[in-house]
Amino acid sequence: MNRRTFVKGGLAAVAAASAGMQLVLTPGARAAGKVVIQYDWLMSNGQIGDIAAVANGYFKDAGLEVEFSPGGPNASTVPPVVSGAAQLGQFSETPQLYAARASGVPVKIIACGFRTGPYALTSKPGKPIRNVADLKGKKIGIQPTARFVIDEILAKNGIDPSEVTIVNVGFDKGPLVRGDVDAIGGWITNTQALSVVGDDRIDLLVRDLGLSSYADVYFATDKAIEENADTLAKFIGAVGKGWGWVHANPQDAVKKMVAAYPEMDLGWEEKTVNLVLKLSFDGTTAKDGWGTFDPASIEEQLALLDKVGQYPNGRPAAKDVYTTKILERSAADRPKLDAPAA
Repeated sequence: MNRRTFVKGGLAAVAAASAGMQLVLTPGARAAGKVVIQYDWLMSNGQIGDIAAVANGYFKDAGLEVEFSPGGPNASTVPPVVSGAAQLGQFSETPQLYAARASGVPVKIIACGFRTGPYALTSKPGKPIRNVADLKGKKIGIQPTARFVIDEILAKNGIDPSEVTIVNVGFDKGPLVRGDVDAIGGWITNTQALSVVGDDRIDLLVRDLGLSSYADVYFATDKAIEENADTLAKFIGAVGKGWGWVHANPQDAVKKMVAAYPEMDLGWEEKTVNLVLKLSFDGTTAKDGWGTFDPASIEEQLALLDKVGQYPNGRPAAKDVYTTKILERSAADRPKLDAPAA
């Protein structure tokens, strides 16, 4: 799966078809009182809690009729939300939201499903990258649209770019398997794709290289947040209950997800679900509930992206890229859970 929408870092292009629980976005959806969410990519394990919220009736219990509009490689995430055809959307990662706001699009983060982005550098034991120091002298395969990620890592850690060789690659792991590069970037949740590297591979999240980000970022327009906060809070609360159920019933959740979206592989998803949960839950969610984010981290992310030249016309203010209003209104429904045991 080529989730190039994260690394685009802007008004991500997305929206294609998926089977199972997908409901097609229709012109009459809004008129019929449905809440439509426009996803950034095809439905995957990153939306397992959302899928559980449908399967278990949590949206219905909240008085909502919800439609999922999945993304894909050939359409846009932002326009349906801005036009009101979708009441909210989900970006793959926070940089996309920041870039949208910097471009004048009036959208804000309302919740974050993953506490850290799943983008990582994968290496092999012969030339391992286990920490920042190991980057020096290495040949790193990065997708061209993800170049800003490695630029951020180097800037954050004070590493001279001349000490690292960057090679343009796709999402195929062949360059690493062949030894053309010493490490390659990609999503650790794509465990099937990573399996060709071998069970002894080393996956190092960019978080562990000093780069903070949130993923599965739920967003809405300023107007929707102002006028429809209760509906958005009910949606986030129901999704939070879905993720809480997945936390307690991971294997049953995978079965429900694959039943709804049979293009997913049951065996691989069963192997991946605990990893997904560890991206969604941690010590902070145990205290503040699923979906939370730290405004100080957002400020840090914006500053670092600005440092590497992502905002030539000026970076957006932190107060303009997020609101805590929806999290506050859904606090009673969002489960307070830590990462699952290994």
